[in-house]
Order: sequence, then structure tokens, then C-alpha cells
Amino acid sequence: MTKHVFFSGKGGVGKTTMACAAAIHYASQGKKTLIVTTDPASNLADVFEQEIGHKVTPIDVGTIHKLSLQLFAMEIDPDKATREYKERIIGPFREIMPEDVIASLDENLSGPCTTEMASFDRFIDFMEGDEYDVIVFDTAPTGHTIRLLELPVDWSKHIEESSKGSGQTCLGPVQSIQESKDKYDRATTLLKDPERTDFIFVMRPEELSLYETLRASKELETIGIKSREIIINGILPEEVCEIEFFRKKYNIQQKVIRDIESEICKPMRYMFLRDNEVKGIDALKDVANELFDSTVVRTVGSADAGARRPRPDLQADIPGPNLDKLFLPHNGTKAIFFTGKGGVGKTTISCIAALHIAQKGFRTLIVTTDPAAHIGEVFDRAIYDEPVEISEDLFAVMIDQEKAFNEYKERVLEDARGKYSEDMMAAMEEELNSPCIEEMAAFDKFIRFIESSVYDVIVFDTAPTGHTLRLLDLPFDYAKQAEMMIATAEAAGTKRETENRFKKIIDILRDREQAVFCLVLYPESTPILESYRAMLDLKDAGIETQLVVANMVLPEEVCVNDFFKNRRRMQMKYLKEIKEKFNMPVLQFPMMQEEIKGIDRLNEAVIKLFEYSH
Repeated sequence: MTKHVFFSGKGGVGKTTMACAAAIHYASQGKKTLIVTTDPASNLADVFEQEIGHKVTPIDVGTIHKLSLQLFAMEIDPDKATREYKERIIGPFREIMPEDVIASLDENLSGPCTTEMASFDRFIDFMEGDEYDVIVFDTAPTGHTIRLLELPVDWSKHIEESSKGSGQTCLGPVQSIQESKDKYDRATTLLKDPERTDFIFVMRPEELSLYETLRASKELETIGIKSREIIINGILPEEVCEIEFFRKKYNIQQKVIRDIESEICKPMRYMFLRDNEVKGIDALKDVANELFDSTVVRTVGSADAGARRPRPDLQADIPGPNLDKLFLPHNGTKAIFFTGKGGVGKTTISCIAALHIAQKGFRTLIVTTDPAAHIGEVFDRAIYDEPVEISEDLFAVMIDQEKAFNEYKERVLEDARGKYSEDMMAAMEEELNSPCIEEMAAFDKFIRFIESSVYDVIVFDTAPTGHTLRLLDLPFDYAKQAEMMIATAEAAGTKRETENRFKKIIDILRDREQAVFCLVLYPESTPILESYRAMLDLKDAGIETQLVVANMVLPEEVCVNDFFKNRRRMQMKYLKEIKEKFNMPVLQFPMMQEEIKGIDRLNEAVIKLFEYSH
């Protein structure tokens, strides 16, 4: 029977590299192997140095004992998968339903849930087959995806109740859902079977990465899926940390590794940081040997090894942006959004920017929806779901997603009570119980802070995605769903009120003078691809990104050996690529020796941040 191996982890932790190396390992054992990703910014093609795309493609990995290794790869294109998924659901209704109903179905299936489900639906298609001995999945399904498959667990009741109402669910019309029930049941059974499916978490030896891995692991366990092992990636080799700057970082990593070993009782694999990118079959075979063969002793590149590589400049001549012009308000409240994959440091950058703005005398609020509440760690104090004062003119708040979700749901239902029938109310409540609504509820809180005008500047850590913004921009809402069933003046009034409110916010977010969107990334291949995708996603929602923050840039003065000189050269190459690819101001923020925690460290970071701007 086919074995399924899922690699999970935040962006930038190296899960794609680990997944590719694992796929080569299984192929070298004579197993017919497929590696699949749904990552919209997939870099499988970059890693294998071969064009792949939205089709199963053979990968040339050579031979062992004169036998050609059987390795195949596919990059599922989420946009194409979404179109295929929507057409499969809507297609059967085109000949029997009026155009306005078809348009409504299309709107219903334009949210982030559809994209997530469409990509995972392709995963399931591969899981259903028996053509391969091993299928490696890069970018594992989240607990959110699997909850969608199980929502609610009693499918018959869900279908029956939805049929009484609009006939709609967050996954599509009930008729289509009923047809998919057996398929999804088989998939969730496979995901929960440890004999058939392995979940492997990839993480960095960092405190935040530990917290996020524990949280993600527990989320999967609550729905019956247990991760099998952990890969700790990016460990500094002790022998290259001869100067104090890196020696201190090495000691911090070792402490976190000890914490990981005490907190997580699972088998672990340890992968050292390399002095350059892992690209190409030979480099991946080297990683696979280190990952799966405990007898392999890894050696760090010597001085002459570094000399054989191309030696681009250690400097990237990129002028810094004018941050005050971007960040400070001119007329009314200004909203500043920082977005980026987990682990790239967007929370820390958000806190530094917020402190600087407050020090300029502007009443500033920093808001996060991150359930890890990392801003509390950066400020070194507890943050709650009501704003707390951090320092003069600086306040912080953490949106409690569960509380926001419950408040949002109750407010929508309260507005509807007395206006609609019991059946309609039951259908609305069923729809509101979808995990799709969590994203909308958190953003509704965002909106309320913008609408309040209490603060001069609001800094948002964890910006809304283009998906969220397109949801707000759709002419669909719960009032319209009710209107499809019962045309009333109250329904029409509620609809207009909701649309006007969302339109006003969208207009603010699209105004470059009132809102600034900033991407935070590492100067490395995967974070660049993912951030570029985020920029395009926001652009689709009518929003222009205005700043890229390249975080964790190695200071030239501490790169005294070939190992770190090679890594800095790699960063400089990518900084130039960032400047050309994004075509907007780039702010470089250096790797700091000490963890940024507390106001004193933040003040030091503010000085550093603005050394790189003008």
C-alpha cells in the first residue's frame, strides 16, 4: 500500500528542502516516489533545477546499481485547482439553474476556504491511487483544512439542516457535498492511520519555532492526527562560531534544542546550517545522506572550498527608504500592515516600527491576531484583548480569535433575529459555524480599530491576506443569502449597510496615503517567492505593497570566516534580486546579537532600523 509522508512547518524553516531530500532517499531505496506541493510559491523546480508545474513530471536523479531511480514531482497550481474544483461543483447546475443563482454559487465559492479545499482535493486524488510506493507531500494540510472535511462530523445532519435553509455550505451546494462524503471520509481515515501516513514537522532551533510547532502539533492531535517525528533544521556548526557574535547565538540555539527535547517526546533528526543554498540533485543527495544516515559525519566547508565558488560582492548597493515619509500620518489615522510567513521576524519588525512612531509623538496602537501572542514576548509583558499601555503614546492589543469569532457570530444572529424564519436562522447559524468565518471575524476587529479614530497610527502585525480582502469586496454577505430566500426591506437595508461599511474600509486600504503594506522576508529563495506571491495576491485585491523589509541580514564585520562570508554573499545576491523583482524600496535590518526583548533592546533596534533608512 502507498505510504504518505507529509512535511509541515512555517515558511522559511526548510521543509521543501527536507521533503525533496526525503523523496530522493525513498527513490534510492527502489521505491516509486512522487513529491507533491500545493505551495502557491513553490520552489520545487528551483530545488530540483528542473521545470515541473501543474503536471506529474519525471525527475532525473541518476541510477543506483544500474537501475534508474523512479522519482516524480508535481506543483499543484492553487488557481488552476480552484477553477477545476469550482467547475466540478457548479458545472452540473449550469443547464438547470438561472444565471443569477449560478453567479451566487460562484460568489459562495470565492473565499479562501475554496482555494484551500481545492488544493487539498487534489492531494486526496493522489491518496486514492496506488500507482506510487511513497508520496511525499510538501506543505501539509492544516488542522483548519481537516476540520473543513469534518465540518460537522455528522455529515447527514449537516446536509439535512442545510437543505432546509439555503442549500449551501462553506464547501459548496449540499448535493455536491453528499457526493464527496465517502471520498473525504476515506481521506481523513488515511490521515489518521499511522501505518499509512506520517506527519513530520520541520522547525528551527528558535523559541518561536518551538511554540508554533507545539501549537500546530496539538491542533492536529485534537482531530486524531499524530506527528511522527521532528526535524530541527539550521543548527549552527560549533566550529564556525569562533567569534563572540555567533558563539552567543550558538549557545542560545543549544538551549532551545534542549528545550525542544524536553517538550517534545518524539524521534528527532538534526540538520546543520549550510554555507550556501541547497540546489540540484547532488546537493539534495548530500542532505538525504545526512538526514537518514546517522553514520554520516558532516564537514564544514574549508577556506579553499569557499575560494572555488563564485565570489560576488559582499555589499548590495541598495539605498534605504524614507521610513518617516511612509509611516508617519499626514491627515487622519494611518494603518501600517506587516505581512510575511511565520518565522521571518515580522512581529519584531512591527514592534520596532510602532515604538519609533510613538517616539515621534503619535498615539500608536499595535494589533496582532497571532495566537502565539509573540508581541508579548517582544515587549516582555502580558498583552490582552483590550489595549494596554507599553510606553508613552504606545499601546498594544492581541485579538482573541475565539472571542472575536463568538462576538461576530452573535452580532450577525442578533441582527437577524425576528426578521427571518426559524429555518433561515438555522441555516445562517450553520454557515456561521464554519472555520471560514474565523478569518472574517478577526478582520472585523481590525476594522473596528480603524473606524474608532482613537489612534494616529495603527500597526497591524499579521496583515489580512488578499483572500480576506477579496471576501470583503464581494457583493455577497449573509443578508444577501437571506434575501435569496425571503425578499424583505430589512434584508435589503442590512445588505446596503454591510456593503457600505466594507467598501469604506477597502477604500482606505487601497489609499497609499492612509494605508501602507510592508512585506517582511529573509533574503533567501523561498521567502522571496512566497512574499512575491503575497504581493500579487494583494494587488489582485487592489492594494499596492510599498515596502520590503529584508530581515536578518548578516553584518559584514562579523563574517570573518568562509562559512559566513559565503552566506553573506548569498544574501547580497538575493538582496539585488529583491530590489529588481519587487521594484520598491527595500529596508535591510541586520541580524542582532541579542534577542530583541523588552523596551531597552527595542530602543537599540529602533536606532539600528533607522541607520538603514534615510
